[in-house]
Amino acid sequence: MTLLDALQSSLPLLYSVCFILGLFVGSFLNVVVYRLPLMMEAGWRRECHEFLELEQTTSGGTQPFNLMVPRSACPQCKSLISAWQNIPVISWLLLRGKCANCKNPISAQYPLVELLTGILSLVVAIKFGASLQTCFALVFTWSLITLALIDFHTTLLPDSITLPLMWLGLMLSLSAVFIDTHQALIGAAAGYLILWCVFQAFKLITGKEGMGFGDFKLLAALGAWLGWAKLPLIILLSSLAGAVIGITMMVAFKHSREKPIPFGPYLAIAGWIALIWGDTLVRLYNAQMGL
Repeated sequence: MTLLDALQSSLPLLYSVCFILGLFVGSFLNVVVYRLPLMMEAGWRRECHEFLELEQTTSGGTQPFNLMVPRSACPQCKSLISAWQNIPVISWLLLRGKCANCKNPISAQYPLVELLTGILSLVVAIKFGASLQTCFALVFTWSLITLALIDFHTTLLPDSITLPLMWLGLMLSLSAVFIDTHQALIGAAAGYLILWCVFQAFKLITGKEGMGFGDFKLLAALGAWLGWAKLPLIILLSSLAGAVIGITMMVAFKHSREKPIPFGPYLAIAGWIALIWGDTLVRLYNAQMGL
């Protein structure tokens, strides 16, 4: 009996495993969201120094900095975070949202991301059951959470996530895990070109760049996973989410109209909704339109 067979015979076990796994993955995603943009900036700085043939400074020290090292520490007192202080959600609650050493507040983003990742992982398990689809849908979900948070904080959509996500979607289409290769190829190409055309038209009319190239790549990745037929739904849902959340931010949080609002988080939200409920939403729409 395979692991999937064992989990299929006990769905509560599958749901528990996915939820708990999601909590721990969410803890790691917090690290990725914080460190990956810093790693990207450091890489760009090195490339600029090499291109301009400038001597590189060592103000940042010689210690390695990546997703694994150094160990997580309090940003104020620099005390290392022990294993018991790093249990998803539970540690934050036990510490009452404060550093165990200096009592400096710990952002609520950490437990919220962990809990969100756990809940969305559970929804994926409920949707697809004990199947290969669940395994890859979890990767899809975790990638979108990471991209949404990084773009929200930095207006960056790292190629190191969007491009592998797109290629993985295309590879999965060879075995029709979610869609066939025909839909995936057209979806990836159309996803990129749709936003590229919008970008060029906006730039031609206003002289400004309305979005970044990362948005094109993200929609291409969504098209590779979900197919060209889901792209109108994704664009509609992301536009609605962007309008609602954008207006809320401007009204409730006094967000300046001049300050750009990243579009990546809304694409990620729409893409995940399309993965889980896309077919149902399309059927409802067709029924309403009499198609």
